[in-house]
Amino acid sequence: MSMDKFIGSASVRLSKKMTRIINHYLKPYHITTEQWAVLRTLHESSQIPQKELSIKTDKDQATLTKILDLIEKRELVRRIPNPTDRRSFLIEITEKGTALVEELTHFIEEIFTKIVNGIEQEKLAIFQEVLHSLETNIEHLLEEE
Repeated sequence: MSMDKFIGSASVRLSKKMTRIINHYLKPYHITTEQWAVLRTLHESSQIPQKELSIKTDKDQATLTKILDLIEKRELVRRIPNPTDRRSFLIEITEKGTALVEELTHFIEEIFTKIVNGIEQEKLAIFQEVLHSLETNIEHLLEEE
């Protein structure tokens, strides 16, 4: 079996299925996995420059701007003028956003518990190590560009 099929296709297929199931469970809350990733990251930070948020969530600026527009309309986040750089904004989660993240965190953990059901902890640890190694190798390749 080719590496493309063994790693590439399998990873893409798994990622799409995980996104689909998480989106299914998040639908009643009117957010997507992309929005969840931003909200969860903001919940772990206080005010964060949009560029730094883009890096932490691994989203390009255009995609992040669209996500922020949507969740700002729902009053889950707010943009604050950056006092050290008039051209940029600091992003912070609102009380409403914090409440949503706190409500959903346990729920999302339950979903992932179901996803890994029946898989031994040792295998999950190896899986995590392999994922980390793949990500590191990809980062090195991107740095070479």
